[in-house]
Amino acid sequence: MLSLLLCNGIHEYHKLLNPITIMKNLGSKPWILPQPVLIIGTYDKDGKPNAMNAAWGGQWDMHEIIISLGSHATTDNLKDNSDLTVSFATVDTMVASDYVGIVSGRNVADKIEKTGWTIEKAPNVNAPVFKNLPMTLECRVKQKIDESETGYFLVAEIVNILCDEKYLAADGNPDVERMGLITYNPVHHTYIQLGKTVGKAFSDGKQLK
Repeated sequence: MLSLLLCNGIHEYHKLLNPITIMKNLGSKPWILPQPVLIIGTYDKDGKPNAMNAAWGGQWDMHEIIISLGSHATTDNLKDNSDLTVSFATVDTMVASDYVGIVSGRNVADKIEKTGWTIEKAPNVNAPVFKNLPMTLECRVKQKIDESETGYFLVAEIVNILCDEKYLAADGNPDVERMGLITYNPVHHTYIQLGKTVGKAFSDGKQLK
């Protein structure tokens, strides 16, 4: 009896030292993390600005991005004008940024007015800049992949990057931490604020060499 208790005790002790990790199967879902909250700016054929919220996007090449687009007022606009801006949503602009993602410019004529955003024409492309957003990519459509009535994958060339000077670091480049950027959490459909710097890329890993 004593030996049995001793064996059980040793077994439980080893379980504490080496807990079993159980992985839950969740199936196939669009849960790449983090996902950027991108605001795409375009002009329609009459020069009226529009904005939409897009999460499924990222860097495609050194000077190109890719965004998965459904059928929107934005895709209507890009048929007539291949220029666009891509900006990054923040904590301060979260409500308006979410709004332009749930309301279509096809149906709501005063969509942009309701955001309260200040708008001006981009200096290098024929697209609007929303000055409330800290950093903006001026872009031009390079390719539409798998284009159909339901949308396409948009590949766009980065022509230039604009950044509000109040968000520049001492080295003259954007200070990402100060912008209050948010990411989309596709698991629970929430927005998460980006946090502080925790390491140095292409450097910290050298500790294991």
